Amino acid sequence: MKSDRHLFSAEAIVAMQKAVRNKDFNSFKEYSGIINDRARGLNTLRGLFKFKKGHPVALDEVEPVEDIVKRFTTGAMSYGSISREAHETIAIAMNRLGGRSNSGEGGEDEARYPLDSDGSDRKSHTKQIASGRFGVNAAYLANCNELQIKMAQGAKPGEGGQLPGHKVNEEIARVRFTTPGVMLISPPPHHDIYSIEDLSQLIFDLKNANPDARVSVKLVSEVGVGTVAAGVAKGKADMVLISGGDGGTGASPLSSIKYAGTWWELGLAETQQVLVMNKLRSRIRVQTDGQLKTGRDVAIATLLGAEEYGFGSAALVSLGCVMMRACHTNACPVGVATQNPELRKRFTGKPEHLMNFMCFIAEELRGIMAELGFRKLDDMIGRVDMLEVDKAVDHYKAKGLDFSKVLMPPERVDGEPLRCTSQQEHDFSLSLDPELVEACKPAIEKGESLSLDRKIRNCNRSVGATLSYNVTKKYGSEGLPEDTITVNFDGSAGQSFGAFLTKGITFRLKGESNDYFGKGLSGGRLILQPPLDSTFSGFRNIITGNVNLFGASGGEAFINGMAGERFCVRNSGATAVVEGVGDHGCEYMTGGTAVILGPTGVNFAAGMSGGVAYVYDENQLFDTRCNLEMVDIEPIVGEKDIIRLKILVQRHTGYTDSLVGGRILESWEESLPSFVKVMPIEYRKALEKIRERETQNTETTAITEEVFV
Repeated sequence: MKSDRHLFSAEAIVAMQKAVRNKDFNSFKEYSGIINDRARGLNTLRGLFKFKKGHPVALDEVEPVEDIVKRFTTGAMSYGSISREAHETIAIAMNRLGGRSNSGEGGEDEARYPLDSDGSDRKSHTKQIASGRFGVNAAYLANCNELQIKMAQGAKPGEGGQLPGHKVNEEIARVRFTTPGVMLISPPPHHDIYSIEDLSQLIFDLKNANPDARVSVKLVSEVGVGTVAAGVAKGKADMVLISGGDGGTGASPLSSIKYAGTWWELGLAETQQVLVMNKLRSRIRVQTDGQLKTGRDVAIATLLGAEEYGFGSAALVSLGCVMMRACHTNACPVGVATQNPELRKRFTGKPEHLMNFMCFIAEELRGIMAELGFRKLDDMIGRVDMLEVDKAVDHYKAKGLDFSKVLMPPERVDGEPLRCTSQQEHDFSLSLDPELVEACKPAIEKGESLSLDRKIRNCNRSVGATLSYNVTKKYGSEGLPEDTITVNFDGSAGQSFGAFLTKGITFRLKGESNDYFGKGLSGGRLILQPPLDSTFSGFRNIITGNVNLFGASGGEAFINGMAGERFCVRNSGATAVVEGVGDHGCEYMTGGTAVILGPTGVNFAAGMSGGVAYVYDENQLFDTRCNLEMVDIEPIVGEKDIIRLKILVQRHTGYTDSLVGGRILESWEESLPSFVKVMPIEYRKALEKIRERETQNTETTAITEEVFV
């Protein structure tokens, strides 16, 4: 029986690990020879290419290794898919080199943010913002120098990662704001992005949430990706990543890893051509990843148009991975891709191993640069004219392949450069936050309580994001004491009002709000109510747009009126009270509490794996509108649920002067039977297991105390 052909053969793994552990460049050349030979065996498209003859220069004239490695990153491998030891070792290594490690979509433990006593930096300086928004809050956003929007992983186009429930231990659940033992699935597309304008808004949100970080967008290589990349550039992203379809987390289903997306060579070539022809290349950097393993791979990527390079599997192999391809089983024998504490003890990787690998890649690349006649990588970017199809490759599979469009130099309009030579011009002229930050200095610097009154218009977007950034940089995720900063707004708020609002900040808005109200809410409080002189009833009218509280991780929102579609999508910790929602309410919710004091649209609770929703089902029709695939609907009979629900309705009424809330409270005993509780099935099972363990621990403690009395 013939096995699959893999680039990483046993011989290649042994040679690479010998090289990085002994700091032996000759062993590395042996490894790269094995990889490149297999690549020429038609495992990759780049295996069919060869370099044209250049005008060689002396090696000592070529850009040094120390500068080249700063362009290197590691792939987006989440904490959860790989062990804490592996994840932190990667971060330390890349930070020492001056490159970047990528957090993946799994969040990051805040204990990694400050430097260690020995000066080591365990923080991933590229933080990923995926469709699932796992672990994303104001502190996460503030502690990095790059924020990466994950539109697709390096596998199936448009699909997020997946983490089996048995890999979600208590630590992973805490970092990701979810529940131990419950499987985590990212929703296929971003549920706050349905157009290039939505993507542009998220880029603007992130630039406000961390003004010092660049924003990148990760796309998967596929037909037409160049057009999408052009939209990304017009949306003011600082970098676009073209990820090959032959990568992806080993914890994902096989269908998400195999035969999904196309090779990065095709997507990168198309992206470079489209950006140059549309005079966009000068203002955006281009990165690529997907099974990059040798200096030759990096050289070809550079000639096709990339100026930064990501390494995933190869980075793990340098740290001890033996490619057992059992990542999803939680049984990695070398402690790389497991959360099993006993197996994690077997991890032997050191930062120096990965650093040696990256330096070897750069050194091999320097040799190719010298041979081709390039002294600097900047001069090599986009020089596709130095590549040609290798005529020596004689294989029936290669016959008929036409690479003329892939290796075609782009049409340069007005001398458009082949690489990024400038920066995006971000317009913050209509932002309210600079003035808010200045007015709130007594609170930020000295913790003094203050209250402000401000007018707001719908052109004022992402209000509160930069204010929260300044609070978070000083106080961390703990923020300020409750209501330290209170801002009373009057008018119509633009998109992303209260985005990533942190603890200690309260925004009260009398008026209305556009889409993305409370996006990523991080502990702050939002209060929305109609103007006092309004002639309409809040509960009969939509007062805030779509995708409210998307990815919220904490805090509260009280809305006197109805919300649009996709309310509380991926809520993982916030408490929200609203008087009616559109379709897809509480979709993919993983935690927190939602109280709906009015009608809902269809497909409520689709993909909901955690948290609780209480719905006022006055017409007894809710069961026809709820997606029952992952949740149960049950009456509210438990005393804790009753008390909790009543308190939330009382607070909502007190904050917003809600008519519907007041009416329910006036006839509480009669209204209570009209409420139903939406409870995720797996969430309930997980909570029961947690309670059982707590009970067992309590009983054991009691017996132990009795023995030692």
